[in-house]
Amino acid sequence: MVVLRFSVFLNSLKLTFSFVSILFTDFNSTVSQISFELIDYCTSAIILLLFPVLTYLLRNKITFLLKNINFISVSIVTLVLFFILAPVITTSNPEFGRDLIVTKLLPPLSTVKVIKLNKKNIQTIYKNRFYKLKNEVIKKSFDESIIYADSVNQNEQLIYFQGNRKKEIELSTLEYSGNNNFIAERMFLLGTDELGRDIFSRLIYGVRVSLFVGLGAVSISLVLGMTLGFMAGFSGGIIDLALSRLTDMLLAFPMIFLIVLILALFGNSLLIVIIVLGFSGWMSLFKIVRGEVISIKNKEYFISAKMIGLSNFNLLYKEILPVIVASVVVNLVFQYGNVILAEAALSFLGLGAGSSYPSWGQMIEAGQNYLTSGWWMILFPGLALFFTLFTANKIGKEINKYFNPMLDLKV
Repeated sequence: MVVLRFSVFLNSLKLTFSFVSILFTDFNSTVSQISFELIDYCTSAIILLLFPVLTYLLRNKITFLLKNINFISVSIVTLVLFFILAPVITTSNPEFGRDLIVTKLLPPLSTVKVIKLNKKNIQTIYKNRFYKLKNEVIKKSFDESIIYADSVNQNEQLIYFQGNRKKEIELSTLEYSGNNNFIAERMFLLGTDELGRDIFSRLIYGVRVSLFVGLGAVSISLVLGMTLGFMAGFSGGIIDLALSRLTDMLLAFPMIFLIVLILALFGNSLLIVIIVLGFSGWMSLFKIVRGEVISIKNKEYFISAKMIGLSNFNLLYKEILPVIVASVVVNLVFQYGNVILAEAALSFLGLGAGSSYPSWGQMIEAGQNYLTSGWWMILFPGLALFFTLFTANKIGKEINKYFNPMLDLKV
């Protein structure tokens, strides 16, 4: 279920135009305000703004795609939307948690009262409209201007209840004092975790971690596997022998132990996880490329291309790559799913991307301690992981059938 909040999109769009306008008037102070979060929100707003235009320009192709709609296409579109439009889809920062007595382990579709405090009373000062929009639009991991409550009563003072606790607050400290606009209601679509964080927001941002780690690791494996496989198959001799024995040794050794050792020595960060998983997954691609190069290098067209003086890179790019592209693509797609599963396993063991990024494996690990009181903590990230892996494997099988039509024939 995708929830695109129009107000967030509109404010993000205003923030984008405000940022561009102030960039030309106060460049130095504006550059200092650039952050990943700001770029993230502005990019999401621009993509949504251009979506109707792109839909109109590509209407003929979209009509063709709609006729061939299936599970794989829907899955890919859903994952890509979650990856790109996470700030507009989610309801809060994935690390935001407040008033645990109210928000801890709330089941799906639970609602709580939200009391909005006047930001002037917490000494928030805006230099201009850009700073104000940035503060309102970008979701923070902590916000002292709101209070979560189980129930609220308003008389001369505002009385709210948090569990068994009764608290009072002056109306003058509230936002839009004089009416009920300072009291809102928030629904946690998929519930909350043990720290009161929104499961839905963490799930959506977890898509980014899984897809980004998979893309980075597969890219490293592609470069290593293609390069070393071509060197071994093309050169032969001692180089082929050394690389082949190294590959066999790595394939025989359980890579999970090596990965855990490296992460324990160098720490667990997003970049380290991508590099480690990338360096641990090139062996199967190496075998494919090496075998294909050995079979191709004795063919007449390859010998002719070599004799006319083509460089090794051109030989790989023009003569070998078109022949092995099907096998390489299928291997990379299946490896992509394996990398996502490996990242989730590492996060489950506490060796993943760290606490700075929400990971499905990390969410499953936290949920195992609350199987009876918070079953949703482990159910939804588990389903998301299964859905992503199933999609990756289906894509791999479909690509394999496309390049090898005989596989689809019944014997």
